[in-house]
Amino acid sequence: MSLLKGVLQPRRYQETIFAKATTGNTLVVLPTGLGKTVIAVMLAIQRLQQYPDGKVLVLAPTKPLAQQHERTFREMLDMAPERIGLFTGAVSPQKRHAQWEMSKVIFATPQGIENDLLGAKISLADVVLLVVDEAHRSVGDYAYVYLAKQYEKSAKHERILALTASPGTDQESITEVCKNLHIEHIEVRSATDPDVEPYVQELDITWVGVDLPPEIQELRVIFRGMYDRRVEQLRELGAIVERNVNKVTLLQLQAQLHGKIGRGDRDMNEMRAMSVCAEALKILHACDLLETQGLGALSQYMHDMQAAAKAGQSKAVMNVIVDLQWKTATIKLEALLGKNIEHPKLGALAKVAMQQLYERKDSKIIIFSQYRDQAVRIKQKFDELGVDSRVFVGQAKKRETGMSQKEQKALLDDFSTGGFPVLIATSVAEEGLDIPKVDLVVFYEPVPSAIRTVQRRGRTGRGEKGKVIVLMANGTHDVSYKWVAHHKEKRMYRALTDVKKTFSLQKGIVPKEKPKTLLQEYFTEKREQNDAQAAQKQQLHIIGDYREKGSIVMKELVELGVRLELRQLSIGDYQLSDRVVVEYKRVPDFVDSIVDGRLLAQLRELRKYPRPVIIIEG
Repeated sequence: MSLLKGVLQPRRYQETIFAKATTGNTLVVLPTGLGKTVIAVMLAIQRLQQYPDGKVLVLAPTKPLAQQHERTFREMLDMAPERIGLFTGAVSPQKRHAQWEMSKVIFATPQGIENDLLGAKISLADVVLLVVDEAHRSVGDYAYVYLAKQYEKSAKHERILALTASPGTDQESITEVCKNLHIEHIEVRSATDPDVEPYVQELDITWVGVDLPPEIQELRVIFRGMYDRRVEQLRELGAIVERNVNKVTLLQLQAQLHGKIGRGDRDMNEMRAMSVCAEALKILHACDLLETQGLGALSQYMHDMQAAAKAGQSKAVMNVIVDLQWKTATIKLEALLGKNIEHPKLGALAKVAMQQLYERKDSKIIIFSQYRDQAVRIKQKFDELGVDSRVFVGQAKKRETGMSQKEQKALLDDFSTGGFPVLIATSVAEEGLDIPKVDLVVFYEPVPSAIRTVQRRGRTGRGEKGKVIVLMANGTHDVSYKWVAHHKEKRMYRALTDVKKTFSLQKGIVPKEKPKTLLQEYFTEKREQNDAQAAQKQQLHIIGDYREKGSIVMKELVELGVRLELRQLSIGDYQLSDRVVVEYKRVPDFVDSIVDGRLLAQLRELRKYPRPVIIIEG
């Protein structure tokens, strides 16, 4: 029986990519809006027909995107509604297990599935196709990496389809994605390829520069002076020698100092340098907010700094707050806010949006903003103009701007059907959301990332000509970020070509087996020694604090055969028995807890157990 509703007429490049994906794990790189999901549906049908008892698992980094995929599959698959399931955190663990058993096609975020695997609530053994959307995230300790590893181990009939429009900015990151997802084939299409070009819509990209008014420039001089003094202090302490010191330089220095102090090097100059470095970063962030976002964003940040100083959260924060120049900047800022002086980007944004709505009253406009608070201020500007706009953000609560999953879905549906003309979004809307006929996308600021730039642009030009406008403040980091993203994008396509050549020569990338750690060797040796008695032995049981559930440690414990139970622990991160509790710290957290005094309080709590243990990673 066919699983497809109606008749599907795939494009030639979709057929070609599908044919390759039937033969092995495949990374598909296609420009946005060209039907990657259709390829996933085609492969899902083929795998379920080949393995009727199997399941298909579709992963997406955000819940709105997972919901979108669910809708597409429901529209195309001839399958009972209860056999297609959307996994969310709102469903209890017991019901999730029952839903997993019932469903043939499952949609979820990777974090939810990872938690179920860690708690042994589900098994990937019967999954015959794992679809990984926005596959460029499959690096580092992101949940995709762990899930792909577990899937390869447990699946009876493994097949991975990885989808992205932007896999990475260099050969190393693209290769890492391929290794982590066990990719055997790469299928790449660009907008200029002959089989794709007929379906690519024209995209008009315009950069709009604005000049900062004298009042904002005067305030910037104060912050720059504070920043330059901290940089000079770091030179005097011997912490830096570079002539040009930027954010990257400071972050690298901070990491080096954390490492040294974590290894027990308590040199007073280095301790002082760490505090000064933190001060410089906070001042630089204040300056960036002033230059690229506006007075409101800066005011909120300075208010948060004041609150943190009162709470005694950080010595660096307190040092900044008591600086006479910071106090001067605070007074000047309040005066400027009283005069209703705003960042010129707001005026430029209003102008381009009103022009678009004048030319076409039923236009759809998406405005991307880096910060939630700024998204709210942009909405206030449109409210003043009488333009109906809504803010679309993620679920995490922050000053009452978080949205529930239900609210996100309702808002996107309303915007898609023309319920209101302007959607103001943070990064949650950058990836994958298919909103038909978006006429204009506006970047409130450039982002120094090729992946995010490609994703933002891809929200328009889907089905018809699109327009992108990028706002930037002249003489600020906006300008450098513009060129950083430009060069990274060019490098990405060159790197893709190189990686594909490597695949052709090596017939895929086979991950090298990593050398075993001492702990792994110990467990392996013990298993071999006790193999005959293994069935009679009780499995090692450890209770872990559920707030650590995304950590590499928990994943490694499960890998080693430990039965892990997740609970909320009031003391420590892992409870090994009634007598032994473990507090697990990484070097930066350990150093920070020394500086701010938290460590002593934690040690007092740990002594409630007869055998407390502190493990420091690094």
